[in-house]
Amino acid sequence: MEAPVTGPTRASAADIPSLDRLLNASSFASLIERYGRTQVTSVLRAYLDTLRPPALSGALTQASLADDAIAAAVESMLIEASRPRMRQVFNLTGTVLHTNLGRAVLPEEAVRAVVQALTAPVNLEFDLSAGKRGDRDSLVDELLCELTGAEAATVVNNNAAAVLLMLSTLAHRREVVISRGELIEIGGAFRMPDIMRQAGAKLVEVGTTNRTHPADYAQAVNPRTALLLKVHTSNYAISGFTGSVSVDELAELGRAHSIPVAVDLGSGSLVDLSRWHLPKEPTVRETVEGGADVVTFSGDKLLGGPQAGLVVGRRDLISKLKKHPLKRALRVGKLTLAALEAVLRIYRAPELLDDRLTALRLLTRAPAAMHAQATRLHPVVQRAVGNAYDVAPAQMFSQIGSGALPVDQLPSYGLRIKPIKGKRASVVRLSSALHALPRPVIGRIAEKALWLDLRCLENAEEAAFAAQLDDLHL
Repeated sequence: MEAPVTGPTRASAADIPSLDRLLNASSFASLIERYGRTQVTSVLRAYLDTLRPPALSGALTQASLADDAIAAAVESMLIEASRPRMRQVFNLTGTVLHTNLGRAVLPEEAVRAVVQALTAPVNLEFDLSAGKRGDRDSLVDELLCELTGAEAATVVNNNAAAVLLMLSTLAHRREVVISRGELIEIGGAFRMPDIMRQAGAKLVEVGTTNRTHPADYAQAVNPRTALLLKVHTSNYAISGFTGSVSVDELAELGRAHSIPVAVDLGSGSLVDLSRWHLPKEPTVRETVEGGADVVTFSGDKLLGGPQAGLVVGRRDLISKLKKHPLKRALRVGKLTLAALEAVLRIYRAPELLDDRLTALRLLTRAPAAMHAQATRLHPVVQRAVGNAYDVAPAQMFSQIGSGALPVDQLPSYGLRIKPIKGKRASVVRLSSALHALPRPVIGRIAEKALWLDLRCLENAEEAAFAAQLDDLHL
């Protein structure tokens, strides 16, 4: 009698089944139906290639060559390859308008408007009353003028584009006077001097880093001056012995010399945030009423809408911007306009804004509500991370984000997770494990702990957050 086989039966390279046979096997029928023959063929070919090295080294088993085993491996590869690169995450960083996480979350009204624009033809550039081609800006320009007090408005794809268009149109081959203390750099190392250079405008710096006076601008004015530019330094703050020129003062100088005054507000709030006990930011209306001829600002920061660059101001100047060739290159599509219009309409009822506008609702969450949420989630998270970590409810400080009010912090609450000494625990490993969840959880690492700020975890999403912690693998 032959001795029984005690280990797995080894397979050689010749035992690897052919591509054609596997594609016609019953195990692959459902995969081909779901993913298509082309994609299954490509992934299967790649997987079979990975089997040859272990076959040649004697490490391949016959069991791994069964049709079902190969189909299961290929299915895993197809699932991974089909996973969207852009995925929903839980933003527990404490930064509400997080640039890396998409900035403002749109309100339901805007989401519905985008879906409608996606699923049916819309009058993007069709004037329904005249029955002929229209201007896509007309979908939002009246709303923008109503909310800001400006004479006219236009929209491009972000605020940097708005500034580029403004400078290219109004200051090409001419001089733009700006305070040295306002030569900002925004995210991704984009700098105001670089935008000016691309626009063909000559930068004229006045004043010093910490102090600039009206006389500094006045002394720089000459026949080649095209614009007096003021940039709101929303992404940093200088304290101490400082001084800057107000929009009103700059506007008075501009009128005296017939030179337009442009203001880049950056974050661009449409309402006074202090009514909700948030830090005060200059509003677009205040800037227009202060005498600015052109104002640029973002759509996806304090405004709480989609990514867009908004330009409001004098009708004659906005008309020039709309006729510039760059305007077509920088224009926005129907999805942006659909979302933007819906968000702007919310502003017509400012007394309901903190409930209907998602970004403002998150910014105004009560610390007590977050404290109660941290108390509820504490045992759930502790159980998920195990006894190698200590989880505790903790007071935190959120920030608005995206360069808005960088010094101001908002009292918040969340969970602080610390590794316990003497146990094999790592904050970095825990953070990576949270990133690997079906809906990744993004916190922040500081002071040798992982901080999960709950400001952006609304109660409606709490159950989904807690449920997926069962999939946490450390």
